Amino acid sequence: MPVKKYNPITPGSRFKVTNSYTELTTDKPEKGLISGKKRTGGRNHDGKMTMRHIGGGHKKKYRVIDFKRDKEGIPGKISTIEYDPNRTAYIALVVYADGEKRYIIAPDKIEVGAQIMSGAKATPDIGHSMFLSEIPLGAAIHAIEMSPGKGAALARSAGTYGVLMGREGKYAVVKLPSGETRRVLLTCKATIGTTSNPDHSLTVLGKAGRKRWLGRRPRTRGVAMNPVDHPMGGGEGRSSGGHPRSRTGIMAKGQKTRDVNKASSRLIITKRKSKNKR
Repeated sequence: MPVKKYNPITPGSRFKVTNSYTELTTDKPEKGLISGKKRTGGRNHDGKMTMRHIGGGHKKKYRVIDFKRDKEGIPGKISTIEYDPNRTAYIALVVYADGEKRYIIAPDKIEVGAQIMSGAKATPDIGHSMFLSEIPLGAAIHAIEMSPGKGAALARSAGTYGVLMGREGKYAVVKLPSGETRRVLLTCKATIGTTSNPDHSLTVLGKAGRKRWLGRRPRTRGVAMNPVDHPMGGGEGRSSGGHPRSRTGIMAKGQKTRDVNKASSRLIITKRKSKNKR
């Protein structure tokens, strides 16, 4: 999907790049599939700010998404493709043959009127949800379950997908968007194709105000603080800093934080790509 660039008629539009939203077919969500969404402002039940940089932003309604795809054997028809303020990918409204309506993560290049299916009777076409035991090897998949029946957990954001590399006993070998290769039970489901809105990574907010509309408040760099406020603060001129770390002293950019005894470690074949190769 193409992106839209703006003429520099204001400072905020000089570098602004947004989606053109040409794939969307409606701007009104299905009333029966939305619910309210409260904001915390980063504060706990005592009113104390426990998470910084959170607050403000435009009001949102939560769209209830069908991550389980458990209407097996019942054909569905794509009715609309919509914007969801709670996620980067678009969502699609599916109307099933029995009249029920559900939202799903919209696959890329799917069109209104397309038929989709879930379960053992599904074919390896875009938007169909199948068990990993039945998906052809080498297929691009998204909305991948990690536990059977629990619902999609992997490759759900805009423009992401995994690749089914092979099968080992009761496990499928899946390469994930992070570069990690891991085993997933063959009884888990995944959806054929890639997620929609692949050009999301090309967008540029253009001004600080758009960041505030998203509910994100300003963030002060640690090196700009005093030593009492941050481990990287203080120093004459710009000599402060040191090894990157959090405000509480936890090392960043290099230190491994994953528990080596985590149960799922035995399922990981190749770890995700590291930016800091040593």
